[in-house]
Amino acid sequence: MIDITLLGTGSPMIDPNRAGPSTLVKAGAGVFLVDCGRGVLMRAAAAGVGAANITALLLTHLHSDHITDLSDVITTRWVTTFVPSPLPIIGPPGTKAVVEATLAALAPDISYRIGHHPDITEPPSIQVHEYTDGLVWDEGGVRITAAPTDHRPVEPTLGFRVEYDGASVVLAGDTVPCESLDALAKDAGALVHTVIRADLVQQMPIQRFRDILDYHSSVEQAAATAARAGVGTLVLTHYVPALVPGQEDQWRALAAGEFSGPVEVGNDLHRVSVGN
Repeated sequence: MIDITLLGTGSPMIDPNRAGPSTLVKAGAGVFLVDCGRGVLMRAAAAGVGAANITALLLTHLHSDHITDLSDVITTRWVTTFVPSPLPIIGPPGTKAVVEATLAALAPDISYRIGHHPDITEPPSIQVHEYTDGLVWDEGGVRITAAPTDHRPVEPTLGFRVEYDGASVVLAGDTVPCESLDALAKDAGALVHTVIRADLVQQMPIQRFRDILDYHSSVEQAAATAARAGVGTLVLTHYVPALVPGQEDQWRALAAGEFSGPVEVGNDLHRVSVGN
């Protein structure tokens, strides 16, 4: 069985009830953090997971709202791990440069902690792996495959497929519909997809906000992707505008016009399980 927890269902807009984009995937003994938006470790703690428990961090892309708390993940794992435990970070090309810049920004803090704690003698250990597609993880019975998505002008961007013991989950990230995502999601047990309420965004008076329609999927488009791929369950997240309590059925109804399967619409810490 694969367990999905929506750690953060928010967007770049500050919301007191929603952390930034992030999803936790547990498969076998693996605990995979997909993106690390604002407040991710607080939500992970509420789900019973600490930074030291993360098997690997997967980044769909390098938009600021998806990597806001990268420094927190790196630092907290470093200072709460008492045996050597390098953090694998898997992302698109450009990830290494972002990680190096983050470590450079943390240089004063790193020096303070090494100077103060006799048992901390080395800086954070990070293993960065950059991919554009293909197999990115194969350990403990867990296979993770990446494929390119379409979030232009943000590029390259990735979706991830996690497979374990016959179950499969796809994390689409931010994207418009594209053939590579259809192929990645084919027959998956669940598809976790960023969604935009196009009907509401089109009414916004500021062009900058309406621009997001250019490179994100609407609820209907995400549902159509799920239908074409034959996935079992569609899981909506990263709601724009923010999901208002009591409006869940509206979002489900928009998806139901394109996808006949179950549609999960949840707040932070909403859980979905896939498999036997």
